[in-house]
Amino acid sequence: MSVYDFNGSNSKPDRNCRSCTDFKSWSKQSNQFFTQSKGTDDKPRKDCPLDKNELGRSSWGLLHTMAAHYPDNPTDQQKSDVKTFFSTFSRLYPCEWCSKDFTEDVRNNPVDPSSQEKLSKWLCDAHNRVNAKLGKPEFDCSKTNERWRDGWLDGSCE
Repeated sequence: MSVYDFNGSNSKPDRNCRSCTDFKSWSKQSNQFFTQSKGTDDKPRKDCPLDKNELGRSSWGLLHTMAAHYPDNPTDQQKSDVKTFFSTFSRLYPCEWCSKDFTEDVRNNPVDPSSQEKLSKWLCDAHNRVNAKLGKPEFDCSKTNERWRDGWLDGSCE
């Protein structure tokens, strides 16, 4: 099974939950193929529920973009809100294994809402801890604003 079980249990993901399973595994489990139209091609439809990988990419994109646009000098209310947001987000995330792991990570590595730079660094470190567990490369956290707010210095985002 390609789903990473963050809690070490041998339980299998819900066979009907695309947000718990990558598309390839889910497709095999469900024995279904999603095509644009019958007999034309074998590309997955674009209007299906997000699979675990799509959900993860989209979620990280949202979170990093939020952190990139967080104030340099947040108010006490903004600091409280961002802590509450990450605590709630980690518990409500629709992938059970991901949710449990991120909830534990937020508990063990509390959110640093003191500035945009600190929040972006905290989130990048959290993302890198997940990447390490999944065997993915780590991101250079010194480049978070270039990646998520300002665009690459080479102008390729313009």
